[in-house]
Amino acid sequence: MTQVYQWCSWFKDGRTSLQDEPRSGGPNTANNDWNTARVDELIKVDKRVKLKEISLKLDIPKTNVYEIVHDKLGCHRVSARWIPKMLLDKHKRQRVEISEILLHRCQQEGDETVDVGPGGDHRARNKLLEHLITGDETWLHLSTPETKRDSMTWKHPSSPVTKKFKVQQSATKVMATVFWDSRGIILLDILPKGESVNADRYCETLDQLRHAVRCKRPGLLRSGVVLQHDNATPHTAKRTKEWLERYRWDIIHHPAHSPDLAPSDYHLFGPIKRHLGGKKFEDEDELIGEVRDWFSKLDANFFTQGIYSLSHGGKNA
Repeated sequence: MTQVYQWCSWFKDGRTSLQDEPRSGGPNTANNDWNTARVDELIKVDKRVKLKEISLKLDIPKTNVYEIVHDKLGCHRVSARWIPKMLLDKHKRQRVEISEILLHRCQQEGDETVDVGPGGDHRARNKLLEHLITGDETWLHLSTPETKRDSMTWKHPSSPVTKKFKVQQSATKVMATVFWDSRGIILLDILPKGESVNADRYCETLDQLRHAVRCKRPGLLRSGVVLQHDNATPHTAKRTKEWLERYRWDIIHHPAHSPDLAPSDYHLFGPIKRHLGGKKFEDEDELIGEVRDWFSKLDANFFTQGIYSLSHGGKNA
């Protein structure tokens, strides 16, 4: 309103032009190529430098610094992306070594064409990945909070802001070990209360897995199982190694802190946790029943995609 009153006063004094009158001072020359290069150099040296600090160091008005940074250099401030773990050199070497073994075996054992339907359709399948069974453990809670993404809703401009109370995960939880392959779930094993996963317990789980393979994958025990699991202590213990050697199961480890090379981490556990998000269960039996029901409704292509993506993860590693 102040500007309106100012113009009214000028018109009363006889002014008729709407153009700016000549005024002292030269054009703005701070946004030149030289200053742009200086600002760019400061940002490259210190990614966290503030506009005020640039202004003081280069003796350039802060408004000009803003224009140089945003308009000329196209920079904008971003937050760092969280990653699960900072890999040590030995972890990086393990990633490369295991990825090279995986890719070499996929190429060496080659693809074969198989029928996938009565219509005569065919698809290529990799012999190694068709024999591969992957297994891993995860905690399942009686109540799992809904993720922020899954709880998003549409909002009109006039709608009130939606509120959501923070919910903690239930302290009651069960340890689930899941073994699956390119065709589906083979075994879901629940650790009894009060027990821990050690070599003896893991070998008992492998006994259950072997029985499940005989029932659900006829011929696989004879043609050869390729088991992928991590290098946790129960998996690398002497007794476990003896069990695997006795039944001549081939082993492909997935390296530590590398979820992109573990199908359960990058493909299976995330969706099941999202499915359980926002649900509350009275007891462990109800929780496990829900998990089994969810597994049974998954399309076979879901599992095929998860296993075959393993070779892509190996290339990226």
